[in-house]
Amino acid sequence: MTTNPSKNLSALTPNQIRGFWAAWGGWALDGMDSFIYALVMVPALTDLLPRSGISASTGEVGFYGGLLFALFLIGWGFSLVWGPLADRFGRVRALMLSILCYSLFTFLGAAATRVWQLAVFRLLAGVGIGGEWSMGGTFVAEEWPEDRRKRAAGYMHTGYYFGFLLAALANHTVGAHFGWRAMFVIGGAPAFLVFFIRAGVRESDRFTSRSKELSSRWSMHQAFFSLFQPEYRKRTVVNALLVLISIVGLWAGSVYVPAALTDLATRAGLTPLQGIRLASVGTILLAVGTILGCLLMPDLAEWWGRRATLGAFFGLMLVFISAGFGFVFYLHAHAIGWFLVCLFFLGVGGANFAVYTLWLPEQYRTESRASAFAFATSLGRFVGAGITFWVGWGVSHYHTIGKPVAWTSIAFLLGLLLLLWGEETKGKPLPS
Repeated sequence: MTTNPSKNLSALTPNQIRGFWAAWGGWALDGMDSFIYALVMVPALTDLLPRSGISASTGEVGFYGGLLFALFLIGWGFSLVWGPLADRFGRVRALMLSILCYSLFTFLGAAATRVWQLAVFRLLAGVGIGGEWSMGGTFVAEEWPEDRRKRAAGYMHTGYYFGFLLAALANHTVGAHFGWRAMFVIGGAPAFLVFFIRAGVRESDRFTSRSKELSSRWSMHQAFFSLFQPEYRKRTVVNALLVLISIVGLWAGSVYVPAALTDLATRAGLTPLQGIRLASVGTILLAVGTILGCLLMPDLAEWWGRRATLGAFFGLMLVFISAGFGFVFYLHAHAIGWFLVCLFFLGVGGANFAVYTLWLPEQYRTESRASAFAFATSLGRFVGAGITFWVGWGVSHYHTIGKPVAWTSIAFLLGLLLLLWGEETKGKPLPS
């Protein structure tokens, strides 16, 4: 491979470039699709609950909103099946199938006429969305040269939060004028990315050579159960628990940001349209903070190590979830302004997910890497679903969003302790 003399970095091949943009684009559109529901939850449930014979009160919207979030996470939990598929048949094939899955079922959300129909579509969309991160992250880790791989992990993960920006911009324009169904129609757009992937991206050389070496002797069953052999057992359990901590912060915390801002806008006497736009602005601010955190992550991980970097992001989540939702949300004056400040730093802390994109592939060999990535990033969704449902119950029971969400910050205290058992990989190359 040739090198770039000016920066002494390996030059990228066309497949590495196309593959990165395929993974980044899939993750961006994944982020857009997953956050569309958070943005349209209130208007969608306000429309669908009465059609389903249920009152559209604040408490019921909060309860069923939490229930649908929980079902989405259960679907994401089942996406762990993509890992063994990718280890046996290839990362690119699994990536294409996962994108088609979440595109189709997000699009079908536009046709829902009852709340249970939307629940089914969100469950199935979750199965597809959960696969994209692990497939794209594994492909980029294996395909990019070692001296660029770490930055590629940070760059790739910015895609998810660019997706938040896309969703917020779509909601600010299309959603504000054409309603929540139009937002789900937009959510079907990622399907077109599959044509680009199919035409221009091939499997990584690392995976191809390893699969030829193993030939038919390596099965999906072996790829999955190798994670629980003595070599990997401890790190597999610790990784899954750490990702669970992150899930609690994102899905039981951050996804309530649009609803919280809508509530604050109502209390401030703003119009419904102004409330929608404020929710979009807040989402954009959250996304910008996370993108900056993702760009900082590779350097921080090289300076401090993977565990300390994840700990720093956990600390930000702990402080700004508890402060934003537990205190600022209840201020009688200037609540919106201070809440937006908290959102920015909450966004930076949200870059904790980018650490996994770098860290997880470094802990496993090629034949088990996708299975490990998918397992760690999916299993915790089942527990996260229960916690998200519990937060929804808290919103319904206490008739407030703030305190039930603030309680989720406790998880990050546990995460800081759990990091002591993490496998530090700073300075180590990607295993063959």
